[in-house]
Amino acid sequence: KVYLGEKSLEARRVFCIGRNYADHIKELSDQVPEKPVIFMKPETSLVPEGIEVGFPAHGKEFHYETELVLLIGKEGKPAAAGKALDYVAGISLGFDLTMRDVQRYLLPKGLPWELCKSFDQSAPVGKFVEKEKIKDINSIEFFGKVNGKVVQHGNSSQMINSFGTLVFEISQAWKLLPGDLIYTGTPSGIGPVGRGDTITAESAGMGSFSWRISA
Repeated sequence: KVYLGEKSLEARRVFCIGRNYADHIKELSDQVPEKPVIFMKPETSLVPEGIEVGFPAHGKEFHYETELVLLIGKEGKPAAAGKALDYVAGISLGFDLTMRDVQRYLLPKGLPWELCKSFDQSAPVGKFVEKEKIKDINSIEFFGKVNGKVVQHGNSSQMINSFGTLVFEISQAWKLLPGDLIYTGTPSGIGPVGRGDTITAESAGMGSFSWRISA
């Protein structure tokens, strides 16, 4: 389940967006994509706050990527990108946890991303705040921390593709369903996290959410 205020929804699909912040593209020496890069994680990737995250056994370089996360609240297909935000019920923060060494093996070979991105417990997510309670969704400042130290600092205004564009692009291939989540990409500053570390995602408008990596 995911939580929106005092209500809960059954989580559906977990959509993720790659390469949506220019500075992050530069730090990975990638190219700006022509359209949003969309991939998916299974429901078993989700981790609510208070549950420890296990260090994966299939790689060595476990990286955090702090992200703003959208919660879809109604079923359908928006007629245009300008109408897409009508389908968003809430916004939260989370992590797209990544096995970077596995990714470096997969990408040059053109292989799918599931092993490096879509493993169990790869998508911690906090409680959602109703969209209407966010002062300006086009300028949400947020931070990622490891053991209390700020390692990432982003703002939704820096996204290459806006929330509305992302929701609309996803809806062209998948009818939106209540409980769908959309991880909207990470700013620069990604890096490793180890056993026993605590990762935190926070924003003044949404709160602070933390997860411990099990020892």
